Amino acid sequence: MDHRSAIRRLALPGAVLLALGGCTGGAGKPGAAGVRDGLFPKLGNGGYDVEHYSLALDYDPARNHLTGTATLTARATRDLSAFNLDFAGMDVNSATVGGERADADRAGDELTLRPADEIEKGARFRTSVAYSGTPKTLTDQDDSHEGWLRTADGGALALGEPAGSMAWFPSNNHPGDKATYDIKITVPQELTAVSNGELKSKVTAGGRTTFTWHTGEPMASYVATVAIGKYDIAKESKTPSGLPVYTAVDPAVRKKTADVVGRLPEIVEWEKENFGPYPFSSTGVIVAPEGSAEYALETQNRPVIPADQLDNETLVHELAHQWFGDSVTPKRWKDMWLNEGFATYAEWLWSEDHGGESAQAHFDEAYAKAADAELWAFPPAEPPSAAEVSHEPVYERGAMVVHKIRRAVGDDMFYDIVQGWTKEHRHANASTEDFTRFVEEESGKDLTDLWDTWLYGDGKPKSP
Repeated sequence: MDHRSAIRRLALPGAVLLALGGCTGGAGKPGAAGVRDGLFPKLGNGGYDVEHYSLALDYDPARNHLTGTATLTARATRDLSAFNLDFAGMDVNSATVGGERADADRAGDELTLRPADEIEKGARFRTSVAYSGTPKTLTDQDDSHEGWLRTADGGALALGEPAGSMAWFPSNNHPGDKATYDIKITVPQELTAVSNGELKSKVTAGGRTTFTWHTGEPMASYVATVAIGKYDIAKESKTPSGLPVYTAVDPAVRKKTADVVGRLPEIVEWEKENFGPYPFSSTGVIVAPEGSAEYALETQNRPVIPADQLDNETLVHELAHQWFGDSVTPKRWKDMWLNEGFATYAEWLWSEDHGGESAQAHFDEAYAKAADAELWAFPPAEPPSAAEVSHEPVYERGAMVVHKIRRAVGDDMFYDIVQGWTKEHRHANASTEDFTRFVEEESGKDLTDLWDTWLYGDGKPKSP
């Protein structure tokens, strides 16, 4: 994200409903409402793990009205008499579990479903929620906006970091639960609907067009997206190594953004050399209308970048997140520096390799900031609240931690560590503790002083 301006793919037919595994005879208890994340304790839910989301959405932009059905295939991690989904605002019309009607209760942004029969631990089950209404725009603790954002071209943009996905579909809305996705969106035929993954079909009938997108690799809910508008989807091209590229650009800015968008294949190939194999089956970018969002976001497969924020550095940053954040996803929101520190450091490396300032020069410029500058307000691994999770210490001081590792272990070992890290945790979740342990094991060095000073230490370090 840029505020500067064991999971299996299920191949089950849609009509098949999964058995609940039988009644547990009253042994089940409700799953937790929230996973007690230190920064966002109400996000996510306990008691189950989602394996796949199938979303069928129909949007009427004239009324800003969304009708949807979300079908989740999940596995119970405990005996369940009920379970929660994160869902904000819209009306729930009906809900089923295992094909049978389930009671549905709302309390704020929590939707509680009570199946007709309890679900046994280890059982795979399918639940469907039909809903409709006006999707909400959410205001974050740092006063930025996410969720469902209406755009000037008569469309909408769905952005989800950290909580916004629950504004347009019910989910287990925490980075710790990743799943595969099928997202079908029906819109007026003069508009285009873009999402994650690959475009599987486009069907027009009765003045409306349905776009079906498939994401076959695990994805956290916060990097799921839908962009609806007058987008031109470029004919699928490929990077030099054969990776499919989908670009969706607001036609009003296609000409002035062409140079930057045209560098996308080059940037992806450069990042592969530095960070290891690209983790997904396609790449690209969504260039949204100017002013449509206050930030760019690393939505999986193709980041969303408003046209007025698009430049080489932002594209480098958001594409780097495909490795750091989208593939290797934080276990908790406090681990966000692993996303943003590496993505910011990717900008420094790009500059170093393309005739700009070296990474060391970027580090020195950052260190020169006064001791009372925001950069030193808190340690990157310890954001004090949800409002600070996207602030400068997480980004720039996080990048400084990465550079200190590079200096401590040398360039050859540094790139071995980076590529080993993205391989070891590909499509999984990892914490700060996982990372520091991995670095020390791979390098054979005790880096306690580095962690204590730069990653966890308060204030400006005494020396660079």
